[in-house]
Amino acid sequence: MLLEIRNVSKTYESESNKILALDNINFTVEDNDFICIVGPSGCGKSTLLRIIVGLEKPNSGEVFFRGEAIEPDNPKVAMVFQNFAIFPWLTVQENIELVLESLNRPDEKKIACKYIRAVGLDGFEKVYPRELSGGMKQRVGFARALAVEPVLLCMDEPFSSLDALTSQNLKDELLMLWADASMPPDAVIMVTHNVEEAVYMANRIIILSPRPGKVMADMRIELKRPRNRKDPEFYRWVDKVYSLIV
Repeated sequence: MLLEIRNVSKTYESESNKILALDNINFTVEDNDFICIVGPSGCGKSTLLRIIVGLEKPNSGEVFFRGEAIEPDNPKVAMVFQNFAIFPWLTVQENIELVLESLNRPDEKKIACKYIRAVGLDGFEKVYPRELSGGMKQRVGFARALAVEPVLLCMDEPFSSLDALTSQNLKDELLMLWADASMPPDAVIMVTHNVEEAVYMANRIIILSPRPGKVMADMRIELKRPRNRKDPEFYRWVDKVYSLIV
């Protein structure tokens, strides 16, 4: 077992209010899983992802990575954000090398160049983010996350701000990296609002209820890869997922 989310609940409190965001979440992640978390807006998907990577603490319950409590500085778990989250004053290569400095890797330039090539950014090493399109900025985010060579890659709506063609290309490239045993990551957890995207990419879909988020279903998607969006069986799975989202 790679990851275990055990009895996780999260409550947000203010002086006048208390909101239960997540209620007793339980599931496990195995090697080679590609899990998409879906559910209605406000059900706590992004909160759950932040708890999984250790950026936020649950009020109760625990997250275990390979049997140990998760820590926010775990180099084997990486995160890709929706809003790119890259430093505008650094070049593409410098943005990627920055995450490697804390790991004291003597070959950081070589590693950065490896993952720049892997995401299709070779030739843009010295370019600043202001000179990049949205799709290319997100490629920098992917390269930076992959450069630490994570076992688990977590992504929060990574394609939502991209145009359709760029989004599809990035999805296919990410699936190829995930399927390549010589490249990270071993497993992926992705939050998405897009049910078709989830069925296209995931081998498991976890469906959360309206707030407070609870696990309504944990579905294994039995479709061969590469998946064909025009296949009637593909849309049967899409309809099945939609029918479970309240």
